[in-house]
Amino acid sequence: MAEQRPTVKLPQGIVQGVTLKNNHLPRPVEAFRGVPYALPPTGDRRFRQAQPVVPHPDLVIDASAYGPAAPGKPLLAGGPKLEYSEDCLHANIFRHVPASEEAETKKERKLLPVAVYIHGGAFNRGTSSGHNTASMVAFSEEPFIAVSFNYRLGALGFLPSTASEKEGILNLGLRDQLVLLEWVRDNIHHFGGDKDSVTLFGLSAGGHSIGHLIMHYKEGEKPLFHRAIIESGAATSRAVRPYNAPIHEEQFQEFLRQAKMPTDTPAEGIFPYLRSLSTDAISAAQTATFDKYNPSLRWAFQPVIDGDIIPRPPLETWKSGRWHKVPIMTGFTRNEGSLYVKKRLDNPALFPKFFAELLPLLSEEDIATIDRLYADPSQHPDSPYKETRDKVGSQYRRIEQAYAHYAYVAPVRQTAELASPSTPVYVYQWALEATVLEGARHGDNMRYEFCGPLVVAISEGQRRLARTMHGYVTSFIIAGDPNAVPTSGLERPAWPRYEVGRAKAMVFGEKDKSLVGGAPGPAAEVQDDSWERDKCEFWWSKVELSQQ
Repeated sequence: MAEQRPTVKLPQGIVQGVTLKNNHLPRPVEAFRGVPYALPPTGDRRFRQAQPVVPHPDLVIDASAYGPAAPGKPLLAGGPKLEYSEDCLHANIFRHVPASEEAETKKERKLLPVAVYIHGGAFNRGTSSGHNTASMVAFSEEPFIAVSFNYRLGALGFLPSTASEKEGILNLGLRDQLVLLEWVRDNIHHFGGDKDSVTLFGLSAGGHSIGHLIMHYKEGEKPLFHRAIIESGAATSRAVRPYNAPIHEEQFQEFLRQAKMPTDTPAEGIFPYLRSLSTDAISAAQTATFDKYNPSLRWAFQPVIDGDIIPRPPLETWKSGRWHKVPIMTGFTRNEGSLYVKKRLDNPALFPKFFAELLPLLSEEDIATIDRLYADPSQHPDSPYKETRDKVGSQYRRIEQAYAHYAYVAPVRQTAELASPSTPVYVYQWALEATVLEGARHGDNMRYEFCGPLVVAISEGQRRLARTMHGYVTSFIIAGDPNAVPTSGLERPAWPRYEVGRAKAMVFGEKDKSLVGGAPGPAAEVQDDSWERDKCEFWWSKVELSQQ
């Protein structure tokens, strides 16, 4: 339920928001949604770098609702219906309702920590409204300002190729993120936020983005953020190749073909042609291109090494020390691959074939090692990857875990290994099984992070798990330490820092089987970070092959 019309005066005009108050929220939250942070990237501004908004002090901005989602791969059936538009560069700001008007207007009031959420979606789908940021703010023991936003996706945000490099438009979606962070730096004080206490947090592609922003380091420049929460993502996740890698050039040509560009179009006519198309035509072309490569998980439209935002292969940047030394919280779910790989996989020969296609620079010896490391249950009856569940193929558990380790688990741990000698790092594992077939799925922790209404209503145990996860995350946002801010009515185990050689992780929900027909269990426990670690060490040795 929306009530009242809180206002904030920005250089670009008066922003009119709404007060959110319902039975789920433990306290009311002021929301300013759909605030433009850049000029619309439409018309001739399509396939160009985002430009900051132009100040219009007399303009009144209606910030009562989310702005449109960026055109991209449609969300799965059953999800909320979204408005899509290229005019998508909007921010949403959430804060506790001030105790009184007098407290809000005091000049000496303390500025609050800021959290900026970067949504995920494989850089091809998703929107800021998918994260219930208002709930996250409302449940927090101490106040902070939260910001979410949309950035360009798919071909409109990530179209790598030699032609794109010449046009100066590589990694436009990441550049949108930087423009947003500059907007936060320049404007968040109007909402009561402290520009010198900014935490980035995000999941999946949002986490990958944060990894890249950590590596967007230039000597002498003041950072735009000061802490980072990287969920199921990393700068070294999956493949981060040069802009002109063969797979990117191939996908670029496929996109042009799907966009029906005449084959005799000269190089200098490519982007004028693309700017002349309708949004529907662009969306159809990028969706068709993504779908063609999706079965092999060689996703189109991804961030690339551009010599600027991603200046060099991420592993090289890690080792060079040229990255922002900010405190980091990072982690993974134990079944990261279950939403992506084929559940009916039965033929053992398709297991090595999958990785040979996914990473063509792997040698025959590498493929043989992967085949041996993840013991084939059809050849080894005692294999830990033996499948016992109905409605899935005999190779499902095997390929799910192997892909999860390659794409998410190993990169998360690699971030911890490489960053922890220089900065505080806290690692988690999300182990709560949501379903029998999919386990602890990619992205499941997000609903607990913001204490979503569907989660906290399941049972007291699930509410406790949500408040525990939320408490650690918001404490890190507020104080840079997951242990600093207690959660009322709950005892949380002390979360130790990650240390190379004796690594510990906070494991959530491992013994809680209540969602899969078993008994409830503790919300969180500290464990040695040893789960499937030997597989990660193999994948660490192959990262360089995914950055060529």
